[in-house]
Amino acid sequence: MTAITRRLFGALVIGAVALATPAFAQSGTPHLILTLEDGAVDIELLPALAPKHVERVVALTEAGEYDGVVFHRVIDGFMAQTGDVTYGKTDGPEFDLSRAGMGGSDQPDVEAEFNAESFQRGALGAARSQDPNSFNSQFFIVTADASFLDGQYTVFGKVITGMELVDALEKGPKEQNGSVANPDKIVKATIEYK
Repeated sequence: MTAITRRLFGALVIGAVALATPAFAQSGTPHLILTLEDGAVDIELLPALAPKHVERVVALTEAGEYDGVVFHRVIDGFMAQTGDVTYGKTDGPEFDLSRAGMGGSDQPDVEAEFNAESFQRGALGAARSQDPNSFNSQFFIVTADASFLDGQYTVFGKVITGMELVDALEKGPKEQNGSVANPDKIVKATIEYK
């Protein structure tokens, strides 16, 4: 193998490794920044605990899927849920507030990545159906101690700043499982590495 061939081969290997590296493997820790009407919520993602969940949210965010998505379910003293990129995206072709919370992305569901992180105020959790392996695009932020969810739902992030904005989201009645009639939305979602 000539020196030029070795260099070319080495460059190809490095390029292939770079392409195979997950999106969140850039320098620093990925943060999901949710820009709301009144400011931004900074959520540190936890790829060491739940790499597949983080990878999915990073990919959907970078594709612009969360822009304009409503917080369709907000229960006072418990949590705020969003992320239905099908029925909850206000400028999407299938937007239907009455169905928000029933949709997801066109990607396959992600298997649970249960971990030892507790659902304390500010924890980011993976929303799912009765099937523990059904996370797709929806997530929730707990606004109080919700440790009763530990081991049943995947924690994959934690709010660093902006919890006051989460607390201020329009809430739905508890008797309607927090379904919000006039929901707030994610104006823009981005990923930053810090």
